[in-house]
Amino acid sequence: MKLTINPVKKLRGTLSVPGDKSISHRAVMLGALARGITEVDHFLMGEDCLATVACFKAMGVPIEGPVAGRLRVHGVGLQGLREPADVLDAGNSGTTTRLLMGILAGQPFCSVITGDQSLRGRPMARVTGPLAEMGAVFLGRDHNNLLPMAVRGGRLKPIHYQSPVASAQIKSAILLAGLYAEGETSVTEPTRSRDHTERMLQAFGADIRVSGNTVTLKGFPELKGLKITVPGDISSAAFLMVAAAILPGSEVTLQGVGMNPTRDGLLDVLKQMGAGVEIINERQQGGEPVADIKISGGKLQSTKIAGPLIPRLIDEIPVLAVAAAYAEGTTEIRDAAELKVKESNRIATVARELKKFGVDIEELPDGLVIRGGKSLTGTTCQSYGDHRIAMAMAVAGLGAKGQTVIEGAQCIPVSFPGFNDALKLLSVE
Repeated sequence: MKLTINPVKKLRGTLSVPGDKSISHRAVMLGALARGITEVDHFLMGEDCLATVACFKAMGVPIEGPVAGRLRVHGVGLQGLREPADVLDAGNSGTTTRLLMGILAGQPFCSVITGDQSLRGRPMARVTGPLAEMGAVFLGRDHNNLLPMAVRGGRLKPIHYQSPVASAQIKSAILLAGLYAEGETSVTEPTRSRDHTERMLQAFGADIRVSGNTVTLKGFPELKGLKITVPGDISSAAFLMVAAAILPGSEVTLQGVGMNPTRDGLLDVLKQMGAGVEIINERQQGGEPVADIKISGGKLQSTKIAGPLIPRLIDEIPVLAVAAAYAEGTTEIRDAAELKVKESNRIATVARELKKFGVDIEELPDGLVIRGGKSLTGTTCQSYGDHRIAMAMAVAGLGAKGQTVIEGAQCIPVSFPGFNDALKLLSVE
């Protein structure tokens, strides 16, 4: 599928973005492990989250929906999952896979998990290693690093894991396994990664505490179902925010966006670059901070993105590279080697595709150098099956001269169903 982008003068308007992908995944998982019914509103109807729903249905969890962003999970409790009759298919979702491995590690049965071609090439040893320390048994390709992966679960022992990288997926997998370990399981990170798992575990009734960069969970809690309204996904909103920021005269308001402090680094960077950023109507929604965000376009300036800021915007770096291409001066992105193990090697793919627009961009082992401020020319881009690359290049095309075509755009609904409609709704030609 191809997505054709024509240049626009500016973006104006108000809309809501799809539900947060990270929170939608976790709502299904913890709802399944809780007692009672969990009702979820504004659930992300994207392919990744639907893969999570399908996996838990395959393990005997009654789930109504999702229909129009609403679903009901009839929780079966920590001990209620059933051995699946078939291979669990996570599709393109690394979150589904890695978090599910943590849960499967504690089950008294054998299961096999796989995914699409892209997911089968993504590293899993960062999760299977610590889970094996807890007592789970894995059998997979490349020394338990690649899917398909067989998991033999059972009673686990608690560990204290010193994570070499700040990764919410590693941390979450270990904490979810820790639900099935007697005693306290803890994870320490070099920098704190997004904390949706900790917040939601606490909301469901788990005994969990946070001290600095260490999270500690007590095993075998009694989780209870609850009502969850999923905030708008700031990682999806990022594409519309950057699109507005690079087009002078734009003014876009995005309603009900999640403002989790472990996820809002994009806003800091856009302010540094000179975009108009206004946070209004701040509130709490299901244990998460939420607000409306108003972005005004203007002349952007280069900046440096590195260090502790990186975990707070790791998924937004592809589109921030687009902002850097439109900004005056040289922007440097460092400490982002984690981008190499996403749906694509996002350092390489961003560099390769932005060069097609005529951007002066240099690939580094852990980031990018972008010499911005020159006019972009529309081109034909590849998505590499990566939703964030496809959307980032679409944003680049909005301010380019001539038409831009994104090939392989069928991956976009993984995280942002209705992305093209949102662009059309906001565009002023």
